Amino acid sequence: MKTRINLLPWRQAQAERRRHYFVALLLAFVCTALVVVWLADQVIDQAIDRQVTRNSHLSKDVATQDSSIKTLGDLEVQSQQLAERMKVVQDLHSGHSSGARLLDQLARAVPDGVHLHEVVAKGDTLSISGTAESSQDIAQLMRRLEASEGAHGARLQHVRTEGAQGSNGFQLMVRQGASFEAQP
Repeated sequence: MKTRINLLPWRQAQAERRRHYFVALLLAFVCTALVVVWLADQVIDQAIDRQVTRNSHLSKDVATQDSSIKTLGDLEVQSQQLAERMKVVQDLHSGHSSGARLLDQLARAVPDGVHLHEVVAKGDTLSISGTAESSQDIAQLMRRLEASEGAHGARLQHVRTEGAQGSNGFQLMVRQGASFEAQP
């Protein structure tokens, strides 16, 4: 007699074990993939956060540098304004001292017998009017003015004989500043 062994239940049990094993492996793979994706997401989020932090730090530094640049620009403007003010003050000071120097030289240049009535400064020209006892006194005044420092180009505008005493009224023009050829 032959014994018949039915292998079908064993094969079905083995196929069922293989299916369970496959499903378990599939679930393990899916869980591992999910964990890897979650870890990658966390790493990427941390990298993004670090970059955002760096960017904000750089933005703060850029803003600080921009304010420093603006401050430097303001300081340059203030420096230019201060330099302009200093130049104005120096010009006023040099103009004041040159005017005082010129009046001092005028007082020294006036010979005896000459009386000044009016001295008017317009720009770089002095207009001097007065009386003299003789025309030689007027000539001597003009020579002294030409020889003085800071005055040049003395020109006689007119001479008039006044009164019974024979005094000469005169008006002359003198240029102030550095000496150069007198213009007619």
